[in-house]
Amino acid sequence: MSNKLGIIAGAGALPARVVEACRLKGRDCFVLALKGHTDLKTVEAVPHAWVRLGAVGAAIKFLHEAGVKELVLAGPVGRPSLSSLRPDVRGARLLAKAGVAALSDDGLLRTAIGELEEEGFRVVGADDVFDDLLTPEGVLGKVSPDAQAKSDINYGVEVVRATGSFDVGQAIVVQQGIALGVEAIEGTDALIARTGSLQREGSGGVLVKIKKPQQDSRADLPTIGIATVKGAAEAGLRGIAVEAGGSLIIDRDSVVAAADAADIFLIGITVT
Repeated sequence: MSNKLGIIAGAGALPARVVEACRLKGRDCFVLALKGHTDLKTVEAVPHAWVRLGAVGAAIKFLHEAGVKELVLAGPVGRPSLSSLRPDVRGARLLAKAGVAALSDDGLLRTAIGELEEEGFRVVGADDVFDDLLTPEGVLGKVSPDAQAKSDINYGVEVVRATGSFDVGQAIVVQQGIALGVEAIEGTDALIARTGSLQREGSGGVLVKIKKPQQDSRADLPTIGIATVKGAAEAGLRGIAVEAGGSLIIDRDSVVAAADAADIFLIGITVT
């Protein structure tokens, strides 16, 4: 493939998976690595440039010089405070354009995507690069949720849809009809860790992770991997439910195997 892909790389394993997918498809790629976020291993043996988060002008310059036409935003980026962002002139202009939207993750992402499209880039989702990451519908391993777990999943979906409309996280842990914790700025792994000790006696809690109602599917889709399963098992959760067709599972076969080994369920759910 002659169309070079630009990868704006956040944290986690997803950026490296996108790089590997390009290699397997014979597609050239260029990684724009974000200082303080991107894993050093992601950019090994691949053309790349490092840029701080607020240096929007430099980032766009690097992408144009690399000759990319399509861009994918891969991996989470912890949003810094406005005082620590230190935006350059282009970054300050973007924040001014975003206005009050700059105070929310989704609003800022939408503004950033719009800015990149105005520069002539086509922004695509990670699932456009390779669709085997998208969560399929149904039970993915040997363990299935029982009636109580299904009830907890339904309740979790309703709560996350409500909180998600205010741009508050993508995940919740529910146990026996009680919300033990809703994801905020700390991320899913920290949510799992802090709710483990809050569980009551009886059947364990369930992690539910879905898209926010207003979320642009090209950025920050709900994502789980091996670490999610291991964390859930260590916290004593009984299962994980993620949105079918609206979330990503990194290294799905390994994740399913890990869930089976931990005797917890993994299910892709349809959210309407």
